[in-house]
Amino acid sequence: MTISIILAAGEGTRMKSKKPKVLHSICGKPLISYVIKASKGANVDKNVIVVGHGGDKVREEIEGSGIEFVAQPIGENIPYGTGFAVMQGKDYIKDDSCVIILYGDTPLITSNTLNEFINYHNMNKNDCTVLTASMDDPTGYGRIIRDKSGNILSIVEHKDATDEQRKIKEINSGIYCFNGRLLKYALEKIDSNNAQNEYYITDVIKVLKGEGYKVGAYKIEDPTEIYGINSRVQLAYAEKILRKRINEKFMLDGVTLIEPENTYIEDEVKIGRDTVVYPGAIIQGDTEIGEDCVIGHNSRIVSSKIGDRVEVQISTILESTVDNDTKVGPYAYLRPKSHIGKNVKIGDFVEVKNSTVGDYSKASHLSYIGDAQVGKHVNVGCGVVFVNYNGKIKQKSIVEDNAFIGSNSNLVAPVTVREWGYVAAGSTITDEVEEGDLSIARARQVNKKGWIDKKGFRKDNK
Repeated sequence: MTISIILAAGEGTRMKSKKPKVLHSICGKPLISYVIKASKGANVDKNVIVVGHGGDKVREEIEGSGIEFVAQPIGENIPYGTGFAVMQGKDYIKDDSCVIILYGDTPLITSNTLNEFINYHNMNKNDCTVLTASMDDPTGYGRIIRDKSGNILSIVEHKDATDEQRKIKEINSGIYCFNGRLLKYALEKIDSNNAQNEYYITDVIKVLKGEGYKVGAYKIEDPTEIYGINSRVQLAYAEKILRKRINEKFMLDGVTLIEPENTYIEDEVKIGRDTVVYPGAIIQGDTEIGEDCVIGHNSRIVSSKIGDRVEVQISTILESTVDNDTKVGPYAYLRPKSHIGKNVKIGDFVEVKNSTVGDYSKASHLSYIGDAQVGKHVNVGCGVVFVNYNGKIKQKSIVEDNAFIGSNSNLVAPVTVREWGYVAAGSTITDEVEEGDLSIARARQVNKKGWIDKKGFRKDNK
């Protein structure tokens, strides 16, 4: 059995935030969620999350199978430290288990790396394995001291290292694999007799090494995977790395990103082949975009489903669906629960909310469609407003197939326009329009002869 103990009890004071550090987000998800995802992807059976300050918020945010929470005590005389945090998960450690120690603020670790790390630990029958990396600038990190055979002799903290040891590029990531029985055994032997008065997990390694147990090291190629976050500057840097990974994956899968460094796509998004995404696009949540689409510059799509061959130009789509061969925008706004059919045109400055628009219909410009059911082959003219709110409740309008709604008309809900119903421009419709009827709801035009001269407007303006 493999379990992970994920340390997530830190206050994160350098974040200068009321929010627990591990709940700050990159690419749309909390930091700790990436660590849990990587752990589960490496077939870890149980994830034990050690929480402290803001622990209730972490519990509320993070849910799922195979997750257990343990609370670290909080107080003035608590001897804290990484070793103390690991101690809180002892009840979940079985003697024959493989235990991996992870951190809720290192979101760039991948399941592939963890899987290889655990396999290396097991294949080499190590009692403890340290995950290491080489850095061009290892300042601040503990150095890995090896013997001539490559075995770990010790881990020396930067402040304690000699000038010669500080030249070593290989550093300790703080991520470890342990034999469950020996981890519990060594935790009993460490103490807080140090300058910080804390229990350190590195002291566990010192205990095991000192008693002749086998301690190995697994070196990863990409040091960014162990990048920890302690400030908002580091948060932004981690997001940049993750965005690059996400965008590269899409491009390798057949999606064209015109300018990847200026395209924001979150981790859960799915995009089909031969879709083109232009700079400034923001695609978030569990959005699915089909094949051969064009997502124009500065468009934003959130938790929506977009069909094949859809064109979205400088528009916003929130929690909605858009079917195949439809064009949206420029400057359209699809609010939640909008369902747009096939071959539909939702044009510039058109807003749709909680409405269905059937196949082959069009609202080409400057209209509001709210709480409506619009059928197939319907034309919604310029300036049409579906008047859905009476000051107390929202009500529904129905426009059936092949209807025509002339420009600058108002449909005052609840109201129905039947099939082939025709609403003349400038009408305010409050009663049902029967099938095949023309409805004109406006006052007859009256021209007042000589009105300007009677008012003296021309004289006043001379």
